[in-house]
Amino acid sequence: MTDLFGQDAPEAPRDDASTDAPLADRLRPQTLGEVVGQAHLTGPEGAIGRMVAAGRLASMILWGPPGTGKTSIARLLADSVGMRYAAISAVFSGVSDLKQAFAEAEKMAKAGRKTLLFVDEIHRFNRAQQDGFLPFVERGVVTLVGATTENPSFALNAALLSRAQVLVLNRLDEAALEALLAKAEGLEGPLPLMPEARTALIAQADGDGRFLLGQAETLYAAKLGAALDPAGLGSFLQRRVAVYDKDRDGHYNLISALHKSVRGSDPQAALYWLARMMVAGEEPLFLARRLVRMAVEDIGMADPQALPQCMAAMEAYRFLGSPEGELALVQACLYLATAPKSNAAYMAQKAAWKAAKETGSLAPPANILNAPTKLMKDIGYGAGYTYDHDAAEGFSGDNYWPEGMAAETFYTPVERGFEREVRKRLDYWEKLRAERHEQI
Repeated sequence: MTDLFGQDAPEAPRDDASTDAPLADRLRPQTLGEVVGQAHLTGPEGAIGRMVAAGRLASMILWGPPGTGKTSIARLLADSVGMRYAAISAVFSGVSDLKQAFAEAEKMAKAGRKTLLFVDEIHRFNRAQQDGFLPFVERGVVTLVGATTENPSFALNAALLSRAQVLVLNRLDEAALEALLAKAEGLEGPLPLMPEARTALIAQADGDGRFLLGQAETLYAAKLGAALDPAGLGSFLQRRVAVYDKDRDGHYNLISALHKSVRGSDPQAALYWLARMMVAGEEPLFLARRLVRMAVEDIGMADPQALPQCMAAMEAYRFLGSPEGELALVQACLYLATAPKSNAAYMAQKAAWKAAKETGSLAPPANILNAPTKLMKDIGYGAGYTYDHDAAEGFSGDNYWPEGMAAETFYTPVERGFEREVRKRLDYWEKLRAERHEQI
């Protein structure tokens, strides 16, 4: 019979890694303390540090960008508490692989050895497959450590999330990336880079440690005779493409940043986030639609020209296409960011919609009902209606609210932009309305 556990022997020490192995693999940390950039988790006060100190691991989801150490942390967690380590990838594994992994874990559990099951790209498993983890996690057959680059709130089942702690890994900062380069140089020698080029190399990595080490390995393999300056580095190495999924978390994070920068009247930041999305390949008309939404949600009547500006920008883009039409979107973005802000119309909509739902089918008052027939006039339709254009100052002050409902205030203009003038008009009409009612 085939030994299901023939591959469960301890892994060879990292020092024994083949010299032909990728640099990133040869530099994998051997203890949690060697993991760079994630001290908020692996340190003594971090969630992982506390669990390891207690010698007891809970199931967890490691959520973070590529190249931040998720796989290394999972492997080291098992080593730290003496658990059996098993790993599967949602990219390459199917139902049969999951069944085998759980069967092996159950057999090992009966033998008194617990299993840490690392599931890479766990968000790629469908909902039914994710549900398949639940009984094994609940019974303690496996301690699940899932790794994902996607927002778990959207990518994972609620039932699975309720049984696992979500731990967020940080994008590697400049200090962490510099530490990785120092480790690489300790193994391979100094990089053939001038100081400015070294800084550029770190910037190009965009927080991805694995990418940085891959670039360093390319430089070592080239055996360059002279150190490169930034221009030489740029022509020698390909710049990392920004991480951006147009239908996933990065998309929503950046559009949120753009919207809030516009709302916060910061045209510089707004233009930056617009550029980030455009450069990453976002659909320009999606951005045009969101600009239109910002115009009505955050500016509204404070600058009634905001909406026509955005509609014109959208039509200009449709007419010109890329790249010429992109400038129209830039102009609209800057117009919105520099416009006076008001959400009064937005708040008025929500309040009016709420009132409409609560009041049901109340009929309009008789005075504002049309009476095209004699019967309708006889029963009071239109009785008492005042034609406003015939009234003094073009304002009648009539009642337009249904019987049984008191007048309410949904729209309250702010003291900014054009709405300041609207506020004056409403106050004036309210004064006239009060005077008319006193005369009745």
